Amino acid sequence: QVQLVESGGGLVQAGGSLRLSCAASRRTYAMGWFRQAPGKEREFVAAIRVRGTGGGSTYYADAVNGRFTISRDNAKNTVYLQMNSLKPEDTAVYYCAGSGYYYSDYGTAGAYDYWGQGTQVTVAS
Repeated sequence: QVQLVESGGGLVQAGGSLRLSCAASRRTYAMGWFRQAPGKEREFVAAIRVRGTGGGSTYYADAVNGRFTISRDNAKNTVYLQMNSLKPEDTAVYYCAGSGYYYSDYGTAGAYDYWGQGTQVTVAS
């Protein structure tokens, strides 16, 4: 079992920035961020391969590509999500996720075995 602890959410004005952190109790094959807005389904935001072939490769949803950056610190088993140019539509609960297996595609929730408790991000217009 892997424990994931998120931090860094909060309230920010549109156009501002936030950085989310996710500390894992041990290394996984990949880490991802998902978000869920009220009344909507959970959606993929970004992912990064941590172990195995392609380690360090990053993936983004179209809605955040160019504004968000996912990165890792393997020594700390921590993944970060730097969010810039935030928009009101980015408002959601953001969840960190970890995958215990190697997959070719980490863009779906089914690829992840471990989930954090979620952190609220609110972007005011």
